[in-house]
Amino acid sequence: MELPVVFMLLLLCSSAAYAQTSKSPILTPTPAPAPAPEYVNLTDLLTVAGPFHTFLNYLESTKVLETFQDQANKTEEGITIFVPTDSAFSSLKKPSLSNLTADQLKSLILFHALPHYYSLSDFKNLSQSSPIPTFAGGQYTLNFTDVSGTVHLTSGWTDTKVSSSVLSTDPVAIYQVNKVLLPEAIFGTDIPPTPAPAPAPAAPAADAPTADGTKGSSSPGSSPGKSSSYRIISWGIWGHFVLAVSAGLVLFL
Repeated sequence: MELPVVFMLLLLCSSAAYAQTSKSPILTPTPAPAPAPEYVNLTDLLTVAGPFHTFLNYLESTKVLETFQDQANKTEEGITIFVPTDSAFSSLKKPSLSNLTADQLKSLILFHALPHYYSLSDFKNLSQSSPIPTFAGGQYTLNFTDVSGTVHLTSGWTDTKVSSSVLSTDPVAIYQVNKVLLPEAIFGTDIPPTPAPAPAPAAPAADAPTADGTKGSSSPGSSPGKSSSYRIISWGIWGHFVLAVSAGLVLFL
């Protein structure tokens, strides 16, 4: 009688333990949330990174800075900005930016950015899709070519290249260029031709050989043969004259 009771107790304990084990869920560690991207302050970057004060002044005066700032920090597309140096603006003589309207100047500054992040390696494929629309939209497009890893860009009026990378971390890329990008949509298609290089100075012509194989001289008076003949003829004339005078004197005497 005692054995069945003991057996029943063991059976109940094992069932309870099994039920408790089966109901215990296996907990997996929760992945840590991705860190929020660092806020990009374009004003600080352009102030510290290089001689970009003129471009930064235009960004602020046209209110384009706010547009670029929002694109850099509030979108997943990111932004790519081509920043001319201060010397690029100072060397710009014709056409002048001072004649532009406020809307044209704003479009010109917007023309210096693409509404997407592009690393330098991306431009090799991007060159096959040119022309590429810029932030200015519409007809404001740029053409890109990749020459042995160097990115060249042209706007019709401007032909330049990326000279250095200021920042290239997704979602913001800032590249330095040495010329101001001038769009055809503002300045027209009547682009002045590139001045031809000055011709090389012509080499002096060699003296032409004469019939006897010697080189002729450019100066007749420098010929030794002619000079000797002239002296012989002169002495002959004077000799005859002296003889004639002497003969006359003999006759008178």
